[in-house]
Amino acid sequence: MKKILLILLLTAIASSTFSQGKRKSPKPSGGQKNSFLEKQFWLGFKGGINLSQADPIKRYSVMSATNYQSGNLNKTYNNFQDVGSQATVEITFQFRNLSISTQPTYSHNVISYYNQFEWTNTEDPSQSLTQKYSQSQGLDYVTIPLIAKYDLVGNNLKGYVHAGIYYSFLTNALKTVSVSGVDLASGSTNTLSSQPLIVGTKDLFTNYWGLMGGIGGSYQMGNVKLVLETSYMHGMSNITNVKNRFSNDQLAGIGDAQDDIKLNNIVISAGVLFPMRFLNSNFKSFDQN
Repeated sequence: MKKILLILLLTAIASSTFSQGKRKSPKPSGGQKNSFLEKQFWLGFKGGINLSQADPIKRYSVMSATNYQSGNLNKTYNNFQDVGSQATVEITFQFRNLSISTQPTYSHNVISYYNQFEWTNTEDPSQSLTQKYSQSQGLDYVTIPLIAKYDLVGNNLKGYVHAGIYYSFLTNALKTVSVSGVDLASGSTNTLSSQPLIVGTKDLFTNYWGLMGGIGGSYQMGNVKLVLETSYMHGMSNITNVKNRFSNDQLAGIGDAQDDIKLNNIVISAGVLFPMRFLNSNFKSFDQN
């Protein structure tokens, strides 16, 4: 009899435990939800394009003007015309509408310019030589920013503004030079051209820092956010390594000396952000009214 009672008691305990295991976890109360949604960590990935501007601080040349203005030796920069690219990892802490974010970015920036040199025979002006040097400078940086973002009105679709400071570490630099021109000094008209010259120029540049700001929008799709944003990055320091300005013999031989410049960028990026905190398996992290 005792054995039968013991078996019935064990059966009742097992049945009760199984039933509790099948029950769903209680959903969080409204207060718990609101407290949870007030703060969140996000991890995401973005990619996009950038347009660069070289802002000269001081100009240099290996040549000197004798019978014309020295300004004729200045380089002409093609600002915001050459397309670069970047890839970003975003780590963000959000508290209500305010977010603090760091977004390590690997970027490839392109600045291009040309300078033109002319020689004319003073005794016979019909004899002249014109040479144009077109140069495309690629610069690779790893940028570490600290950014504050503020969400504007909206529910699933929100706009935001952001601003911050950044520091960029130079990783590589490569320049391509093409030469063209017209020779009228050899007795006939000759068109000049050459194969592009590719030169490593990492020693001509250095790290720099800057300020940034911009606008963007996010769309909440389930637990993730889709983001699209544009930023303006304003360089605050010289990116040229002044100690090595004339150190490259190949570039000096074609009359090129690196100006002191600041680097500005317009950046357009799109990406996706994933939440790092979940209340429980029955709770979605997207905003609820």
